[in-house]
Amino acid sequence: MKNLLTALVLLLAVFSIQAQELPSTTLKTLEGKQIDIKDAVSKEGPTVISFWATWCKPCIKELTAFTDYAVDLEDDFGAKVLAVSIDDTRNSARVAPLVQGQGWDYTVLLDENQDLKRNLGIVNVPFTIVLNKEGEIVWKHSGYSPGDEETLAEVVEEVAAGKTPSH
Repeated sequence: MKNLLTALVLLLAVFSIQAQELPSTTLKTLEGKQIDIKDAVSKEGPTVISFWATWCKPCIKELTAFTDYAVDLEDDFGAKVLAVSIDDTRNSARVAPLVQGQGWDYTVLLDENQDLKRNLGIVNVPFTIVLNKEGEIVWKHSGYSPGDEETLAEVVEEVAAGKTPSH
């Protein structure tokens, strides 16, 4: 019985590791245009989606720390970085000024109703996912500590090379 239970747990672990597809969800651009998240991801290389909010200091630190890596990864691997704000409609007016003040060159999208966040089962921000060029989620990370941006850059390089992330 114990061996059967162990086998079932291992089987569930294998299935939960398999790539998850990004759900079709409508978000807004900073200009107010509606866009499906699937239309925003890169078809040429990996896509990093960072969920953040204006009130989340670790989120802002993460996106600021990752800025230099993002430019290189885009040039070298066709990677794309999307910063998805989960600020609600009351706070979303703060997003554009903050992004401009930080000098972020990311594509910023608004998830004002938190539909994408909910569809992916995300509880807290910052939360980062990496998709392969087929649009499958192959890596997830919750929280931010200094140095995480280096790990994220390594993950993007591995995904660009067609490998499964080892981190």
